[in-house]
Amino acid sequence: MLIQGNIQKKSVLSKPINTYTIMAMNSIKPFFITAFSVLVLAGCGSQKSIVNFSNLAPISAPLNVKKKAALKETELKRWSHLDIVKDTIPGMSVDKAYAELLKNRVGEKVIVGIVDSGVDIDHEDLKSVVWTNPKEIPGNGIDDDNNGYVDDIHGWNFLGNLVKENLEYERIVKNPSLVDEATYLEAKAENDKKTTEASAGKGRYEEMLTVLKSSDEVVAKELKKETYTVDEVKAINTKDEAVVKAKNSIQRMFAFGMPIKDLKEALQDEIEKANAALSGDNLKQDYRKILGDNPNDITDTKYGNNNVMGPDKNESVHGTHVSGIIGQVRHNKLGGDGIANNVAIMGIRAVPDGDEYDKDIALAIRYAVDNGAKVINGSFGKAYSPQKHWVFDAIKYAAEKDVLIVHAAGNSSKNIDFFDNFPNDSEDKKTEISDNLITIGALNFEYNNKLVAKFSNIGKLNVDVFAPGVQIYATTPGNTYKYLQGTSMAAPNVAGVAALIRSYYPKLSASQVKHILMDSGVKIPLEVVVGGNNQDIRPFADLSKTGKIVNAYNAILMADKISKN
Repeated sequence: MLIQGNIQKKSVLSKPINTYTIMAMNSIKPFFITAFSVLVLAGCGSQKSIVNFSNLAPISAPLNVKKKAALKETELKRWSHLDIVKDTIPGMSVDKAYAELLKNRVGEKVIVGIVDSGVDIDHEDLKSVVWTNPKEIPGNGIDDDNNGYVDDIHGWNFLGNLVKENLEYERIVKNPSLVDEATYLEAKAENDKKTTEASAGKGRYEEMLTVLKSSDEVVAKELKKETYTVDEVKAINTKDEAVVKAKNSIQRMFAFGMPIKDLKEALQDEIEKANAALSGDNLKQDYRKILGDNPNDITDTKYGNNNVMGPDKNESVHGTHVSGIIGQVRHNKLGGDGIANNVAIMGIRAVPDGDEYDKDIALAIRYAVDNGAKVINGSFGKAYSPQKHWVFDAIKYAAEKDVLIVHAAGNSSKNIDFFDNFPNDSEDKKTEISDNLITIGALNFEYNNKLVAKFSNIGKLNVDVFAPGVQIYATTPGNTYKYLQGTSMAAPNVAGVAALIRSYYPKLSASQVKHILMDSGVKIPLEVVVGGNNQDIRPFADLSKTGKIVNAYNAILMADKISKN
């Protein structure tokens, strides 16, 4: 899996690490129908606004404005909710939308399908917003709603007890009949390259982990605390050479954008993956046999179970975090705040530690659609897709049923107008197969030339819009909360805004909501660093189809205007 978050290929370390450095994870596609051109075609009614929106101006980006002080913890925990004008932070103006446009209004509940690694539905900040299947009787062992899934109370787990999986290029190398010869040779070359990189990278990972552990021990002793912030490290004032050396090392480690404990775990994970690649174990394993299905038969659907968290809570970190970004309860004094205030989170486990199967993704999308989801979040991806037509068919099925799919652009610092990143909505990277999938790049919280997250994929044709994706605070299993980063975090920020629109303006179609998110975004008049390479400076406008960042306030204004017509 290229989980498009803090972990791509289930790791924050998506590229080989040089010591102390890391890069984390068409002619224009036809617009089909722009947000404004659908006014007459849609024939949608509207929910009357409490506020007279006609006199309100949309937000635009300020010029030459810089954040004068470092973000406070309270700001960082909810920076995606803040306002680019008032707060000089490139957030989505969610708080402003609630305060000025949605106050005293009640929307409809929107079901959001989370196709991911699993969701901790018992989390203190999620359990009240978890979807419950009204047609199923819990625990009776009967498929009450006759949908083919027994006791699917809160969703479905297409992976059963499976946790680990091969990457797609490894599966292709093991089974060349899945693809044509050219794709096989490409996959074989990728596998050989990764083996070579594993050999070189293992030593760097081990060296870095050794330095990290020893420096952490020194700094923790100096600060008399095991957990500390980068500001506390910077404040250390000593002439002790050992402490100074450790201080400098830890400051460099914080540049990876995660707590020291998480970085240790990520490095250890990379070492284990390198060992597996070098030993050839990945190619020897048949992980899928635990499910008992045929992954190359889309009609073989009797597999999995109803445990939407999965067998290992550590594997559901990603899906739980994504769910929290969208729907964790607002202003309840627990953790962070979700974007949408009236959602039901449907857990659909289909993304393992490794690459997801096309079959699982196609069936997961169809499950969400058939059970009432109006928005589906997909924070995952991969470079090969042998049965991509199954996923294309599922995306088109979702379009027929008026369901919006929000997908992460990926964390490889690549231009996906030229590099494959599946699933997508185009056979040729130019012409969309349907008009219900929106692809999201990731933003940093600094409103300057570092605005674009260094790991984020870009694409003038195949990335639609950008949203906050660095240092996003949300739920993780066991009533915990973490900062994670990736396009995985950017996508659910947008899915949350989409759910807001669909809640307060339920007659707007999925296609309309997609184009509202794109058209109403804030255009950014900056030149920015791309891929973390300070020598690669480009206009932000060239990195996506719109050259904009999603803005909830503007989206509600536009939704209101369209709905009244």
